[in-house]
Formats: sequence, C-alpha cells, structure tokens
Amino acid sequence: MIKVAIMGHGTVGSGVYEVFEMNAEKIARVVGEPVEVKYVLDLRDFSALPYGNKFVTDFSVIENDPEVTVVAEVMGGVGAAYTFTKRCLEAGKSVCTSNKELVATRGEELLQIAEAHGVNYMFEASVGGGIPIIRPMLQCLAANEFDEICGILNGTTNYILTQMIHNDVTFADALKQAQLNGYAEKDPTADIEGHDACRKICILSDLALGDKFDPDEVSCEGITKITLEDVANADKLGCVIKLLGRMVRNEDGTAYAYVAPHLIHKDSPLASVEDVFNAIMVKGNATGDVMFYGKGAGKLATASAVAADMMDCVEHAERRRRIMWGDGSKHLLRPMDTLQSAWYARFKGPREELEKGLPVESLSEPAANVFVVRTHKLATAEMQKRIAKLNECGEVRAAIRIL
Repeated sequence: MIKVAIMGHGTVGSGVYEVFEMNAEKIARVVGEPVEVKYVLDLRDFSALPYGNKFVTDFSVIENDPEVTVVAEVMGGVGAAYTFTKRCLEAGKSVCTSNKELVATRGEELLQIAEAHGVNYMFEASVGGGIPIIRPMLQCLAANEFDEICGILNGTTNYILTQMIHNDVTFADALKQAQLNGYAEKDPTADIEGHDACRKICILSDLALGDKFDPDEVSCEGITKITLEDVANADKLGCVIKLLGRMVRNEDGTAYAYVAPHLIHKDSPLASVEDVFNAIMVKGNATGDVMFYGKGAGKLATASAVAADMMDCVEHAERRRRIMWGDGSKHLLRPMDTLQSAWYARFKGPREELEKGLPVESLSEPAANVFVVRTHKLATAEMQKRIAKLNECGEVRAAIRIL
C-alpha cells in the first residue's frame, strides 16, 4: 500500500482527501495498489471528523516517516509551505502542489532540489485549477516551440466582468456579489489587481521558454479602473473586455509577458468565456492554436489535479518527470515599451488635439464632449507619451489594449 500525506486542510486540502476516499478503487486500479492518506498536517482541531485520527500538528512526523513517499502541499503562501516543501524533497518525498505563488517565485529552486534527490515536484493545479494545461504542454505539445500563450486565468475577475457586461452591474457591486458567492476573498487584491493571473502566466512562460519569468518584473494591471462606460463602448466596437495573461515570443527568443485588460472581438473564442470559467490558448509553431477551457478553481476540480499529480508520482517513482527551467539569467523578459497594440481610449477634450495626438482608426461622435477612439497600433511607450501630451489639453479617462 502506498502512503501519502496532505499538508493543509483548507478548501483544496480537504478536497484532496475527499478525492482519495471517493475514488479509492479507481486510483488503486490506475497506480497498481491502494493509496492511503496517512497524515493530514494542520494546526487546527479537526478531531471531530471521521478521519480526525490522521491529523498531526508537527511537520517532522511526515518528514521522518519513510512510509510516506508523496506529499500534497496545499497550504498556500511562501513561508511554511516553502520550508516544508524543501524539506520533503530533501527527505526523498515527491511533492505536488496547487500553490501558484510558490511555484512562480521559487519553482526553479524546488525543481533543482527534486532533481538532486531523485523525486518529483509537480504543480498541475497551480494554473487553471482542474483544467489540464501543464501536462499537455510538457507531453502532448512537447514537440512545439510556443509562440504565444493567452488566457483568462482568473475566475474572480472574469465573473466580475461578466456581471458588468451582461447585467450592467458596477465594478464595486459585482465584486460584492463575487464575495457573497464565495468567488472572491475578503481581501480580493490578488485577484482584482491581476497578481494571481500574473503568477500563472509566469509559470506558463517558465515552462514554454525554459527560464524564469519573475512575477515582480512582469507588467501587471488589474480591472479596478474598468467602468460601465468602458464596457458599453467596447460593445459598440463589437468587443468585450477581459483580463488576459499573455506571453508573446519574439524571433530572437525573448518574450513579452504581462497581465492587462483587453478589448477582444466577440468572434474570439475567449469572448464567450464567462463567469468563473477560465480559458487558455496556446499557440505552437506546429499545432497552431489549442484552447483549454473549464472551471479554473473550486474544491474538487483543483483537488483532482493535485491527486492526479500524486498518482503520477507514485507511477513514476523510479523515473522522475523531466520538468525544469532556469533561474532567470537568460533575461528573456522583454520590456513592454516596444510591444505594439491597437488601443481603445476615452478622451475628454478638443477633437483636433485628439486627432493630432493619436493615430485614429475610428472615432465616435462625442457625448458630453467625450470621444471614444480606436487607434492603429502603437508601441506601449509611444502610447504613454501621447497620453501624457493629451492630458495637457484634456483628459484621457481610459486606455485599454485591443487584442
């Protein structure tokens, strides 16, 4: 019998235990023998649960038990989660996680430690929850160079924008709805400011290009400035607004990576992705566009991905998965200054100054002296320069990329 442990008993951790109990026969059939969760690490008192006897508060119990060969880290954060993960790997135990922050910031180090000790560090659930994306990139699409990755990577922000688009709900009210429905945390900063999506696009970029993309260096813009006026204007342009994480590879091997709101045409496959659903489009130089779609979070969806990684570790105990990327020394991240985009802008001021200041593709008739303009492509730095100039004679109230 295979013995495993779970570190953390929150939403995902309790889900991992439930998956192993619920699908015990299927899991045993796939890996060749039964799998038992021997320990669950948590400081809180869960003694009233049917499996309350499995709980421990001392990490070293798991670390020092030679029977435990695979551990799920579903604690979150980069404090204890990092320390315990590192010590598990050094003790010869494979670790599987849904912890996107830890993978994005310390993944290369933990993968190196796993390699040195002949074990696995796996993280399918860190991007897209239950949506398979990491394994397809490593296996099914392994023969491709990845030219672009673009996706709706955060369910909370997608839910908020969906409410704004379809129900004419303000950002503030849509956020409250998301919190009431359990889609947003009490402190929603990581979601609405784009940090969650940023960690995910960094992980995907790491895998795609083989070197670290540091979330602290990647341009990240959330949705807090999006208004119902912008939503209505996007509709008139045949578009919807979505928060996208994006990586675009250049011919010299460098890449743009960033998170920002975009106007996307309604005929794009991403435009119809609504509520808490996520979608990730991967463009390979051989396959072209491939899209992965589903719920990006949720207890059992995410837990199933963690459990599947743990099963993979059991099956490949004698031959570890080859997953690795560098420490960032290749400096593949290209500054955003030169990224070319078409832009949507909302400007209050003289028409002649607007037409002189921006390369206009289309321009609306003004409402209350506010113009809506769609531009031809401009580099980011050039757009910022022109916005600053326009603000001398009026006010640029919004500027959003068009994909």
